[in-house]
Amino acid sequence: MPNMGNMQGMMKQMQKVQKEMQAEQANLEASVFEAQDTNRLVQVKVNGKKEIIELNIAADLVDPDDIDMLQDLVIATVNDALGQVDRATEQRMGRFTQGLNLPF
Repeated sequence: MPNMGNMQGMMKQMQKVQKEMQAEQANLEASVFEAQDTNRLVQVKVNGKKEIIELNIAADLVDPDDIDMLQDLVIATVNDALGQVDRATEQRMGRFTQGLNLPF
C-alpha cells in the first residue's frame, strides 16, 4: 500500500503547479503583443488570447488601385503578432508541460 503522506504531498504539489499555471495563463492573456512592418505603415496589437485589440494603417498606404498590397501587409503584420503570442505561450507555459507532449 502506497505511503499516504507521499500521496498527499504529491497532490499538494500538483495543486500548487495548477495554480501557478492558471496565474501564468492569466498573465499571458493580459499581455499585449505589438508588430509592425519594416516601414511602420501597418501596426497591430493583439492580446494573449490572440484577439486584435488595435490596428493602425498609415493613410499614405491606402491606394484604391492596390488593395491587394494593403491586404497582404495587414495579414503579414497580424501573423507576426500572433506568432509572438505563440512563442510567448511556449516560453511561459512550456515549463509546466515539459516532457509531457501536451498541447497548450
